[in-house]
This record gives sequence, structure tokens and C-alpha cells, in this order.
Amino acid sequence: MIITDYLERNAREYPNDICLVEINPEIKEDRRVTWKEYELIEPSPKTSYRREITWSVFNEKANRFANLLIQRGIKKGDKVAILMMNGLEWLPIYFGILKTGALAVPLNFRYSSDEIEYCVNLAEADVLVFSNPFIGRVEEIADRISKGRLLIYVGEGCPGFADDYNSLSANCSSQSPVVTIYDDDDAAIYFSSGTTGFPKAILHKHRSLVHACRVEQNHHNQQKDDVFLCIPPLYHTGAKMHWFGSLLSGSKAILLKGTAPEFILDAVSKEKCTIVWLLVPWAQEILEAIESGKVSLDDYELDQWRLMHIGAQPVPQSLIKKWKSIFPNHQYDTNYGLSESIGPGCVHLGVENIHKVGAIGKPGFGWEVRIVDENRNTVAKGEVGELAVKGPGVMTCYYRDEAATKEVLEDGWLFTGDMAQEDEDGFIFLVDRKKDVIISGGENLYPVQIEDFIRTNDKVHDVAVIGLKDKRLGEIAAAIIELKEGVTMTKEEVDEFCLGMPRYKRPREVIFAEIPRNPTGKIEKPKLREMYGANHLIADQNMG
Repeated sequence: MIITDYLERNAREYPNDICLVEINPEIKEDRRVTWKEYELIEPSPKTSYRREITWSVFNEKANRFANLLIQRGIKKGDKVAILMMNGLEWLPIYFGILKTGALAVPLNFRYSSDEIEYCVNLAEADVLVFSNPFIGRVEEIADRISKGRLLIYVGEGCPGFADDYNSLSANCSSQSPVVTIYDDDDAAIYFSSGTTGFPKAILHKHRSLVHACRVEQNHHNQQKDDVFLCIPPLYHTGAKMHWFGSLLSGSKAILLKGTAPEFILDAVSKEKCTIVWLLVPWAQEILEAIESGKVSLDDYELDQWRLMHIGAQPVPQSLIKKWKSIFPNHQYDTNYGLSESIGPGCVHLGVENIHKVGAIGKPGFGWEVRIVDENRNTVAKGEVGELAVKGPGVMTCYYRDEAATKEVLEDGWLFTGDMAQEDEDGFIFLVDRKKDVIISGGENLYPVQIEDFIRTNDKVHDVAVIGLKDKRLGEIAAAIIELKEGVTMTKEEVDEFCLGMPRYKRPREVIFAEIPRNPTGKIEKPKLREMYGANHLIADQNMG
């Protein structure tokens, strides 16, 4: 079976069951922002609203879009880019693309016009599907990207330079198109985060998508009566691959626009959510809201909530300790993965291993893992090395970039660029990104370890550690600390608190400032290096 077969099955077996619900919480403040100021998910209407669709309607929408694309000349092997915020239309459009045999190409909603143009050209996209928030950015480049390329607009008020999805798809057949698709056919192109220059295009086959479904359900045991709360953007492999567990079980998912603690807790309560995937900042904010009294758990019905899991970045042990003290009955899991390994799950902790909080876990369902040295030889247990993974979800290649592909792929192994170590029980701990290691006076410092320690301070909301240039030591560790609202802290207090770490790990500089994070919640280290004059540190050192 390919992934679209599961949608067909659900439409046949559960035609009238609700599969997707979109919720936009009420917006209490009226403010205008530019696209650069967008949060991960922005609520869009002025009043709250709720929309839902059934499995049969989901499948019909996917079929209508597939047939529209086929009418317009799209065939197997072509590429269709998606530039949309989360909503009920996103997944039917994605599956409609797959049903034609074309490749789905999801785009990050934070992309500038230049990045959109770069990505659709790199992926050789034949169609760009976009929605209202992106009219301005697409209009800037429309003259250049519309040559030989369809522009399809989803929503009200279609601009003159695009075709209208609503009117065109409404007149198309709701029957599944007859297109033969195999596991080994190309299915999708995803893009890397692009935090160090323009993003790379990551090519995956249909086999990867199906394996992601199986991994997710194997790890989290989704059943028909589960309800999954999805908050992160669907263009990202993580959100979509976790939703694949709902696809496999035929269960309901909630698409929430908004990340405020009260929005999340209200959605869990009213929609009877059983599984919630959070990013670290959101979990932190929920805990702070509870501790400060901003929200009261007595206002919500949360007994059905069985599993909280986190991915996309290292998870502080202190966070989970606090979480379990407030939600003692929750199962907890963490998932590790990259877009190159079709999202989360190539390594995971497992709900049965909460005693190993801090570890990313063991090889996921159907995956193999190694930790290697610079020569790609396996290191001994306890030694730090680069994490490598192998399995059915490894990318085919970086599309149109043979050199970059050769750097990270060898004999089916994907070399992740993440530094890790394995303990005596076989659990893997993420140490840091290979490129983020700070070499200070000959000692390797791993920022994640320092960040985890500092986060245990009750005054700290967020922290990032970067290397700054030092004449004597080459680099020193600098801690950028974002404090909780309404509290103060001095450098001396930080220094005293850090006495609990070995001397060589203690940050020598302390900066109190906000921590920038990208749409998937990861700290934007390159941006911090640029802000504090460390973006060319290694090059400067190499130049003497």
C-alpha cells in the first residue's frame, strides 16, 4: 500500500467520521504585523471559529484537486509546491498532489519572496499553490515564476495573477484518478531549515511516507478513539508524520492555530484530545502559566489526555521533571529525527523509558543507529561521536546537489551532523550539533549540556549558549539568557548558580536578551552569532 491507499480505506470504512477539525481561538488584541514577525502559528480571524470535515469529504477534496491538476497537464513526476498556513485545505491538497503521482513540495511559511523563488526553481516546481497571507510575497515574484508555471490561489479574493482553487476544483470529479504509483516512486521534496544560507531540497520516495506512518503508530499506539492535537506547521515533516498515526488508525486530529497555554489547554479540554505533540517553548510556557496562576487546571477537563511527546530539539530534563509533577499520569515520549530521515522517529525514547528522561532513546521502529568518529568508525560506548541512522525513511538525495548528498549519505547511512553518546544501557543522548561545538582552550564544550543546566534555574525562561572569540582560549562560552516575565537576575547570580558545573563548562559571558527560535522551535544559533559578532569565528581563527 502507498500512503494515499490509507486515505481511500478511511473514506470507505469511516465515511461519516470526523477526521480533521480546525480551530482558531479568539484574538483579543488587534495588531498589525509583517510576515517577518509571524509566530509559529498565527490565529487569523477576529472571532473564534471551528471547522471540521469527514474522511469522505477529505478524500473527495483530494480527488477533486488531483483531477484539477491532471486537467491542467500535471503528470506523474511533476512537482507541486504548497505555501499555506495550517487549515482544513492543507492535507487534502497534499494528498491530491500525491494521487496524481506528482511530488508534493511543502514550503516554509516564513520564506521571503527570494526564498520562495529559489525553492520553486530548485525543486523545478510546475505549480505553486498559495493562500492569502502570501499574496504580497508571491506578487513580488509573480512575473518571474509564472513563466511555464501554474499559480493556484486557495481562499477568498483570488488575485488577478493566479487561478482560483475554489471555483476550479468544485467542477472536477470527486472520483479517484487512475494513476499507478509504486513504493519506489518519488513522492515529496522537503526543504532543510535554511538557517545557514538557502535551504537544501530533500527528496523522498513513497516508501518513506508509508514507513513514517508505521513508525508513528508503533511508537504511540494510536487507536480509533484517540484524538491528536496538531499545532506545528504541516509543511514541516514532524507535524505531518505525527499526524500519519491518525491516518493509519482512522482517528481524529485537531489543527490548532495559536500556541498560548490557554489555547492549548482549552483545545485539549473541549476536543477531548488524548495525544499532544509540543515543542519545548510551548511546554515551558504551559508550566509557567500554571505556576504563575495565569491558568488554572480546574478550568479544564484533561483526564483523557494520555500522552505528551516532544521533538524537534533537545529536551531539558528539568522541564519533564516539572511536567510530571503537575501531570503525573501522562505518558511521555521524545522523538528524534530530521527532514532527511522523514521527520521524527528514527530514534525515540519510548513511553516505557521515562526513567531515562534526557536521552533521545534507542533506534526507532525499523531503524538502525551508529555513533561514529571523524573516519566514520563506530566509537566505544560513552564516547562522543556523530550520530548516523539507516532505515526505509532515509532520503534519496539532496535534489540537484550531488556534492552535498555525498557528504551525508554513504551505504544507506545518513550522517546527521549531530553529536551524541550512548550510555551503558544503550540509550543515546544528544550532545550538540557538530557545527555548534565550542572548542575552548582545547576542551570541547557542548552548548546543549550547558543550556540544560542553566534552564534548571527557576528564573530562566530560555537560554542559548554560543562561542565568542577569545585571544587566549580561542573561544569562550557565552550564555544568552531570557528571563521569565517579571523577574530580575544579575550576572553574579548566574555565575554563582553555575558553580554546580565543572569549571571548564561555565559560561564566561552572560547576556540577558530574548532567544530567537525558528518555526519548529529550534534556537537560531546562526542569528545569535551574527548578533553578537561570532558568525565568522571559525574562519577568523583559521586566518590566525
